Amino acid sequence: MSQAARLPLTDPEVLSTAPVPAGFNDVEGWFWNVDQVLFDWFLGHQNADAEHRGDLLELGSYMGKSAIFMGKYLRDGEEFTVCDLFDSPAEDESNLAETQSSYASLTRQAFETNYLAFHEALPTVIQAPTSVVGDRVRAASCRFIHVDASHLYEHVHGDIEASRVLAAPGAVVVFDDYRSEHCPGVAAAVWGAVTTSDLHVICVSGTKLYATWDDPAPLQKALRTWLEGREDLWHGIDTVVEAPLVRIGGQKAIAPSAPKPLRAPEVPVLAAVPAQPKPAPRSRRARKLAKDLLPPIVTRAIVASRRR
Repeated sequence: MSQAARLPLTDPEVLSTAPVPAGFNDVEGWFWNVDQVLFDWFLGHQNADAEHRGDLLELGSYMGKSAIFMGKYLRDGEEFTVCDLFDSPAEDESNLAETQSSYASLTRQAFETNYLAFHEALPTVIQAPTSVVGDRVRAASCRFIHVDASHLYEHVHGDIEASRVLAAPGAVVVFDDYRSEHCPGVAAAVWGAVTTSDLHVICVSGTKLYATWDDPAPLQKALRTWLEGREDLWHGIDTVVEAPLVRIGGQKAIAPSAPKPLRAPEVPVLAAVPAQPKPAPRSRRARKLAKDLLPPIVTRAIVASRRR
């Protein structure tokens, strides 16, 4: 991890105003259980192979939910890079309109506050359009790339080409919103790369497409074997562009263990208030006072009157 990105958890520039999440589910974002399961499988499958080294890369991070999840799979000697505009102005009008309509609340401070609630140090953060990532990240260095930035065709096409250059041998590249009705540009760019380039689909969930620039067969075989033992997921096999593709879903998918906050949220402790004796009813206090102060003959007369 880049030394320049290391910030203490209590850095005042990061934590001054943004609220600190108390748990993973408090982080805003769209990262469903099925995809948490698949991220866990692909990244865990890579981590189980000591020879499979490489960096992690995310293009487009919003509030950091998927980045926080990916960060727990980072190993010593590897680097995690996140590229997002955050609250910087977009370069073109179409991208600016998308940012203002969908991500008006996104700030780099909010991302960093969320990430540092779960990890001791930040990833390498590139606050810029994803078009610069090819100049900032080493070629053929990344084993896992998550693409979830712009929904505009020309930008997604550029992100796909960048992933081809930056992917290490056997890398997994994940594309979000490959079939959503509100962003047809993503579908056009991703499926275009599948049909005309060397992008090979491994599997798809309801929201993400998992692919590789290499032979998908070994990963597909291992994935299908693992899926046979999952009762919370269903899967099927289709042939698309003369190649097998695994479809995966499950409304009751059991998410893997999520990253835990580094520190429990502080709960204000109220000072104990000494218990006060319960006051006696007013009539009882009055009778006791009368008994103590009035002459006995008057007291007996009052008691006799009340009895009558």
